[in-house]
Amino acid sequence: MFFGWRVITLCFLLLCDVPNSSADAPGQLPNSSIQPGSLVPVKTNDPKVQRAARLGVYKYNNSSNDLFLFKESHINKATMQIVKGVKYRLDVDIRRTVCSKRIPHPNLDRCDFQKNKILRKIFTCYFEIWFIPWQQKVHVSVVNCHLPLSNKVY
Repeated sequence: MFFGWRVITLCFLLLCDVPNSSADAPGQLPNSSIQPGSLVPVKTNDPKVQRAARLGVYKYNNSSNDLFLFKESHINKATMQIVKGVKYRLDVDIRRTVCSKRIPHPNLDRCDFQKNKILRKIFTCYFEIWFIPWQQKVHVSVVNCHLPLSNKVY
């Protein structure tokens, strides 16, 4: 079983090499003017950004006490930084789904959002996800979620 997870992790990391925020040729940096260490805006619909957001959601789900799983509903802002790998900083809205945490190995893509008004819940989250492909590492270093201002009652 451990070997299987290592293979899955390796495949995932190979797919997440250097991010491509534009339609450049494969293997090229997204923008030749990118300076290592500087924050660069990235399109929120970029598949690598969406994968990073999903990893942030997985970490949130693993640490929350909620009975239901959450998944990303909207990526509001995304930046990347080339720093000993690639670090994504994301502002993401996540919503409660109908999938219970008791389901083993759930596929979040198949989990619909809660329609029951009483069970609906939305959080705005800030995630930092760091990919270090040559070390076969992915680290979700920051998961900070809160109710959006529009949902707060004063």
